[in-house]
Amino acid sequence: MLSLRDTGPRLCDGISRREMLRVGGLTALGLSWPQLLRAAAVRPTDGRARSCILLFLMGGPPQHSTWDPKPHAPAEIRGEFSPIGTAVPGLQICELLPHTAPHVDKLALLRAVSTGDNAHSSSGYYMLTGVPHQPMNVENANPGPPNDWPNVGSLVRQLRKEGRSATVGRSSTPSPSPIPGRSGTPSYTSGLPAAVRLPCHIFNTDGSVWPGQDAGFLGRSIDPWLFRGEPASPGFQIPEFTMPAGVSAERLGNRQHLLGRLDGTFADADRTGVVGQYDSVTRQAFDLLRGERSRAAFNLEREPDAVRDRYGRTQFGQSVLLARRLVEAGVSLVQVNWFRGPDEPSDAPCWDSHVNEGQRLKTVLAPAFDQAFAALLEDLEQRGLLGETLVVCSAEFGRTPRMNARAGRDHWGPVFSVALAGGGVRGGQAHGASDGIGAQPHSGRVAPEDLTATILHCLGHDPQAEYHDPLGRPLPASRGEVIHAVL
Repeated sequence: MLSLRDTGPRLCDGISRREMLRVGGLTALGLSWPQLLRAAAVRPTDGRARSCILLFLMGGPPQHSTWDPKPHAPAEIRGEFSPIGTAVPGLQICELLPHTAPHVDKLALLRAVSTGDNAHSSSGYYMLTGVPHQPMNVENANPGPPNDWPNVGSLVRQLRKEGRSATVGRSSTPSPSPIPGRSGTPSYTSGLPAAVRLPCHIFNTDGSVWPGQDAGFLGRSIDPWLFRGEPASPGFQIPEFTMPAGVSAERLGNRQHLLGRLDGTFADADRTGVVGQYDSVTRQAFDLLRGERSRAAFNLEREPDAVRDRYGRTQFGQSVLLARRLVEAGVSLVQVNWFRGPDEPSDAPCWDSHVNEGQRLKTVLAPAFDQAFAALLEDLEQRGLLGETLVVCSAEFGRTPRMNARAGRDHWGPVFSVALAGGGVRGGQAHGASDGIGAQPHSGRVAPEDLTATILHCLGHDPQAEYHDPLGRPLPASRGEVIHAVL
């Protein structure tokens, strides 16, 4: 279901009439989330990429058995899997990714990404926000100051909300070229927001929610929307896009009229402009409930069975397909988290392969990822969308170079890999390199803030553009450097 709130601090601005209606009246009227619509901004027109799909493989995939095989290293380092050739001569990836190998000509592999942090929560915060956690190496960390910086989806919403009012700082980084034939300002005809997360939030085994998944100190109105669900399950639907039982279109119209009368009653007492803004948001909420396009974006049953099968009938595969539908509907950034279900083993959940790594990789993890990732690249290319859709495959860190005593690998932030495609990325290359055992960066080191800067750049934003915190202090969108070598 759609999450209205994540754990984490809220700005202390008192209780307003808007809050009263959100908690009470609007829920009674069948509208539980119009406040999420406030910052849905238009998309930019001056960047190569119109949208970004961020695949976040939480848990930390081993670089050795994905993008950076080490065939000449000792067995306890290289693991049980061998490299295979790809569409690019001389550029190899692990044999666990046979569907992806023919598409490596579309990929830029960053093989020297580093957080220097070995804890899921704090390293994940760094990767999602581009700001290092204070202090580093803190597991089960929760959101809250000082680790309250907005994630990249929130930055996209903020920059597009402020539009021309954002202060652009001087930078030696050139802006991307506009897409030929594209001009003007496209509107959100679907009513969907600029940034979305699905199909679940990221949490540790103890239930603690990672910091860095929301807008932090910018406030809830800039949060990327969180849609919870199981897209591979039969009859999947988003409850908020389904009319409540017994509520017809006529009845919904009556409720809208009633809410309008309530707004009129309060307007005389509220001269701050909040009511007018709230009216607009509420109308958009009603439009979403009644709008065919917004509901259709989440309707996977509209996809042919052959397409759904291509992505794989796993929760991750169908989530990736849903992401493609959402960017087609106008969403600018979709973050797809690896699905963590109740059947995940507690000692090796998701990609956190501490135990029996080889078996879990070849039976559960790699096949589902490989199928969905390859299908996404092929699908975007066939639809003419790859050039304007940046695809980022990332995680919080990698795995230790040496296997442990339980035939697994442990947390490793010093070096790991990220894959980029589409959206202005020059494919068929590896940027940077790890050392001979995949333990440390050897050349071309990339920090998380550099990745954030590159995503913003590809989406048409100057990474040095300033936004303002709640106290009015100017802050740069990123303190990193654009990775021009892959663009």
